Amino acid sequence: MTQENPRQYYERIQAETLSPYAMLAQNSRGRETAIEPCQLRTDFIRDRDRILHSKSFRRLKHKTQVFLSPKGDHYRTRLTHTLEVSQIARTISRALRLNEDLTEAIAMGHDLGHTPFGHSGEDVLNELLPGGFEHNEQSLRVVEKLENDGAGLNLTFEVRDGIVNHKKSGKPATLEGYAVSLADRIAYINHDIDDAIRAGVLNESDLPESCVRVLGNSHGKRINTMILDVVEQSTGKPLVKMSEGVYEQFDMLRDFMFEHVYKNSKAKSEEAKAKRVLYELFSYYLTHIELLEGEYAKYINQDGEQRAVADYIAGMTDNYAISEYMRIFVPKSWMGLST
Repeated sequence: MTQENPRQYYERIQAETLSPYAMLAQNSRGRETAIEPCQLRTDFIRDRDRILHSKSFRRLKHKTQVFLSPKGDHYRTRLTHTLEVSQIARTISRALRLNEDLTEAIAMGHDLGHTPFGHSGEDVLNELLPGGFEHNEQSLRVVEKLENDGAGLNLTFEVRDGIVNHKKSGKPATLEGYAVSLADRIAYINHDIDDAIRAGVLNESDLPESCVRVLGNSHGKRINTMILDVVEQSTGKPLVKMSEGVYEQFDMLRDFMFEHVYKNSKAKSEEAKAKRVLYELFSYYLTHIELLEGEYAKYINQDGEQRAVADYIAGMTDNYAISEYMRIFVPKSWMGLST
């Protein structure tokens, strides 16, 4: 009898212990290009590792979540948001006996396609790119085509499906995908409240009274309430959802944040400048398409120049976009002629 390797042992344990509604790695629809199985890791763990070691994942640490160029070390970035989503989604998946490995891989990759300057950057590219721009679709494009010097990461179907379907309107093929989608919203609403209070845009007392009463009066209590409710409503069922009462208050809190923070003049005081940077960069690179190199030039003939420029700009960090704008458009001091 052939001895099991560590991956086979782990897959067997998962098959014996996870929920019947969990997606098992051995039941994956697979990759676009088949590869030799790893002796140590399941396919979903392997996908998580590929995302974790990617350039686009590392760039998330310098991409805006809500507040542009905040003064202080404790505001969320796109990277810390991703880690918080992963933590919440894994907690839900573990409690429901879903596949934590798949959940984590989806969470780690869900925002790889996000633009610099948060949703302000997404709005600019959506306006300029024929057919529009959505960060979830760009995240899929990153892992399928742009990463790994234009070869893509060759991830499994279930991870790619969860990435592109993580938005509220998405319909993931797995419950793990639904766990990430819900965790994404739980994370950003709650940590954006925390950052808004830190920035002086909100006070805790400003939050709707019914939301505080039902969900809790602190960051941790609100997250705990939502997670416990999801687990209670979803255990033993082929779904991941909140109860109507908790979801109603959650939705009210989200509406409150859009009105008082996401559209707040103080929070968005630098937004017009950030948008101007991306408008100018898009126009410049469209007329200097020869400057694009590597993975950003690889698909120009296939997908068009505007798509290639959008890929390049979407991949920029906030700092890099600003430095490129300064380099291209701001005159430098005269240094004199060398003698």
